[in-house]
Amino acid sequence: MTDESKQRLAYVDWMRGLACLLMFQTHCYDSWLSPAARQSKLFMWSQLVGTLPAPLFLFLAGVSFALVTNNLREKGMAPGEIARTTIRRGAEILGLALLFRVQEFLLGQPWPGALFGQIGAPHGAPWTDLLRVDILNMMGLSMMLMGVVCRVAATRARSIAAACGVALGVAMLTPPVWTTWRVVTHRLPWPLESYLNGVHTFAEPQPWLFPIFPWTGLAFAGLAAGFALFSKKEEVHAKAPSAQRRAEASQTQSATEAQRTQSQRQTAERELRVLLWLGAVGVVLIALSWWLDALPVQLYAVYDYWHTGPNFFLIRVGILLVILLGCYVWCRWGAGTWGFSPMIQLGQSSLVVYWVHIEFVYGRFSILPKRGMGVMGASLGLLGVFVAMVLLSLANARWKARRKALASGAKAPGSHAG
Repeated sequence: MTDESKQRLAYVDWMRGLACLLMFQTHCYDSWLSPAARQSKLFMWSQLVGTLPAPLFLFLAGVSFALVTNNLREKGMAPGEIARTTIRRGAEILGLALLFRVQEFLLGQPWPGALFGQIGAPHGAPWTDLLRVDILNMMGLSMMLMGVVCRVAATRARSIAAACGVALGVAMLTPPVWTTWRVVTHRLPWPLESYLNGVHTFAEPQPWLFPIFPWTGLAFAGLAAGFALFSKKEEVHAKAPSAQRRAEASQTQSATEAQRTQSQRQTAERELRVLLWLGAVGVVLIALSWWLDALPVQLYAVYDYWHTGPNFFLIRVGILLVILLGCYVWCRWGAGTWGFSPMIQLGQSSLVVYWVHIEFVYGRFSILPKRGMGVMGASLGLLGVFVAMVLLSLANARWKARRKALASGAKAPGSHAG
């Protein structure tokens, strides 16, 4: 990937790093604040902004998925091969999600008191936690579904239209899937129904879980936004024969520095225009959500704005689009990319830091007493978690670079081969 491409993606990594930071503060304060401290305004605001990380992660999964798919299309890869590659990656994420649940289940069992004291729940985590639908499960499943949709809609314009259609369809179907259609879905085994509405082992769907309805709709909203950000060059390459693509590549390689600079400037200008449009669409969606919610008549027999309402889905997407524009502005004209950016660093290792921080905040290795800290103590713990996760991300990046260098060296022919 060129330096230009990395620079253009900085705001996406920064936005993902923002999601990590918001996730850290939500989890740390929720786990460590004492009952008295949980009555503070700090905790109230912490929980309010804590509603952002999950939508941010899913939305950015869609944006990144569009980036990968677009790059593979520009390389001339066949649609079927693109679908296999992206669906396989989604399956890997889903597999990691299931492995994470196994880890949490095992660590949630009581350990021998002679070694560690009484650690973990007195009776251990229930086996049903193995099948809980969490954010990582939905991210992997959403990627697999996006791979299928992008296989059918093989051009940029069709991909945007299909992604918008799926996102809207998921939002519109969420209320009945959670309520009136349960007369049908409740006949499914609860682990399967839970992927539809998050019912788990309870009598009613649970808003703290991450079922397909409505959560995968946010990933498809990100997919549409991601495809909108990329140049129309992809459609030309999709239609051009391989010989023409090779000729175009040769011409690109022989372009002068002035031409490359002009191309970069045009790309940046187009990207800014698209992001401004996306930000404007976000503002419109926020206003539309408020207007629709205020109407005296609703489409659904059971209307729950904050959990299943399509109007709440609209405002969520609107906020995400505005944040996307804000991150771009901050990274292009603000301090977002000055020197080393811990936010960008976190954004490049979000899966690793998500996986690790959970155990040191909620798990048996919690670095502070659960429900036993004041605001100052929990805030210092949050700072410690943030610093530790940035260091972990740096170590992970260096390990990946070293592994890549070793792999490249192994593939290269021996310099003294005779």
